[in-house]
Amino acid sequence: MKDLQDYVLDLPLHSLVFFSLVETTAGLVDVSEKYWHSKGTNGARIRILVEIMKEGGTILPSVLAQRIGVTKSNISLLLSPLENEGFIRREGHPMDGRKSVISITSEGQSLLLHNLPENRQRIAEKMQVLNDQELKQLLSLLNKLKRT
Repeated sequence: MKDLQDYVLDLPLHSLVFFSLVETTAGLVDVSEKYWHSKGTNGARIRILVEIMKEGGTILPSVLAQRIGVTKSNISLLLSPLENEGFIRREGHPMDGRKSVISITSEGQSLLLHNLPENRQRIAEKMQVLNDQELKQLLSLLNKLKRT
């Protein structure tokens, strides 16, 4: 028992950094999730709508699945509530009848337009402890980690 306790308490630097990053991210995600829950939705649904907008308002389900890190089979389960609420619509692919495309509706665009600014402001307030130079340095370091 003592060996295990020593192992979980005496962490090497890379583990300390990893767990600090996880805890910090979880705290920021919690701020965002609380905001989205107050608006009757959640961050996962908003992320889907944002990814669709990044593609100009229309995206293939397979591309969306890859972007948000889920399997192709799970994307349909994630899209159904958004479709039922009128935030997206699924239509047949114009050139390949075996595929479908996902489009954000005007209701989905309105949800983002009216709520993203306040959500981003709440995150910015939490990150105010870092100045611009520190934020740029952090971004650079995170991008470096992402490339590995």
